[in-house]
Amino acid sequence: MAPKTTLTPKQLHFARCVAGGQTQADAYREAYDPKDSTTAASIHTLASRVAGKVEVRAREEALLAARERALVASAVTDRQKVTEHLRDALAGGETDQFRLRAAELLGRSAGLFVTEMNVNTSNQRDPAEVAAAIQQRLSQLTGQPASEDDPGQMGDPLDAESPEIH
Repeated sequence: MAPKTTLTPKQLHFARCVAGGQTQADAYREAYDPKDSTTAASIHTLASRVAGKVEVRAREEALLAARERALVASAVTDRQKVTEHLRDALAGGETDQFRLRAAELLGRSAGLFVTEMNVNTSNQRDPAEVAAAIQQRLSQLTGQPASEDDPGQMGDPLDAESPEIH
């Protein structure tokens, strides 16, 4: 069985810095404290070497995954707290206006007030056809027959395909 390799304290510090959002060069400067005479090119090369080690990369990924899990858990907890507070306000709010606002916010958080509208315009009709259909529909609604010179004598305008609205 191969011995398990562990990170040195400097490598661990480097991994934490990179996972924390620093560049590899900045993380190297902080973790390894190079001399002032060390060139930027050397720092970039050395930082790349450290970052390329499997153990360091694995530690960076583990730290990033742990941070992501904490953010998700925090967001879920915050959402639960807000929802619970809104439910409490809805049940025992001081005023009707306050309870109504709590109900509105609770509905929004549940996605009940979606205002997105999709219009499918794949079946295009020419403007004269649309105008004729409108004129015929107006004639039906008002009970007046359409005039003889009216181009709207096309049958039921509702039979024609119109854009779908969802």
